[in-house]
Amino acid sequence: MLSQKPSIEIQGHRGFKGLYPENSILAFEKAAEFGVDVLEMDICVSEDLKIVVSHEPYINPSICKMPDNGHNKDDLTLEYNLYKMSYDEISAFDCGSVYQEGFPLQKKIKASKPLLKEVFKRISPNYPEMRFNIEIKAHPQMDRIFTPEPKEYVNLVLEVIDSEGMQDQINLQSFDLRILEEIHRQNPTIELSLLVDSNESISEKLDALSFKPEIISPHFSLLNTTNVDKYQSDGFLIVPWTVNSFGDLQHMIDLGVNGIITDYPNRLKSLLVK
Repeated sequence: MLSQKPSIEIQGHRGFKGLYPENSILAFEKAAEFGVDVLEMDICVSEDLKIVVSHEPYINPSICKMPDNGHNKDDLTLEYNLYKMSYDEISAFDCGSVYQEGFPLQKKIKASKPLLKEVFKRISPNYPEMRFNIEIKAHPQMDRIFTPEPKEYVNLVLEVIDSEGMQDQINLQSFDLRILEEIHRQNPTIELSLLVDSNESISEKLDALSFKPEIISPHFSLLNTTNVDKYQSDGFLIVPWTVNSFGDLQHMIDLGVNGIITDYPNRLKSLLVK
């Protein structure tokens, strides 16, 4: 057990994807029980405008089974678009029993995609100090097809956060600068994280924003001693994603980042307590 809170935050990617079905209540509960500092997750929107915890805005056949426990489509992307399905329809899919290539240790347990408010209700009462890092999945090409337009999308998310009284326990993140700008317009007090993909430039994305986010969350391959020191000296927190191998985890620790998003919180913790 940790004798004190580590200086580097442990963020459980999609809960605890390395060992449990991603973005499931079970994964979040197990990560919280294990002692992560932050639960990281992704959100999309259903046809009935509910905020659903899901990495893709569609039923992904590599993760989910049809309600009858079989696939009848090779490509479920458009046929099972979450934005064209009610939450009752979405929740009928088993998104925990399909074998995940690359995650041989992940337990295969039947699980459905939960609502964001359900995650809050299940986790917060037992873990009142738990924080939530929530990615709003968006892209201009997804507007009105897989997601609402940014203004409506952000409003729906903020309504859930406000109604559940979670304003002080969350930060919102996105790759989409329009989403970050819209959050900042609607509620400038919410902590924001700029996601940067491996083929993007941290400095260019920062310069494109009209405000300074609290957190920079780049793909870990973009970080080095020079830029970590620079951005931290400029007042940013640095939280790379998604770091899984022991070697890469140790490298991020050595760089002195502020937090690490990982599918394997157990690996990270084992390095932090050495």
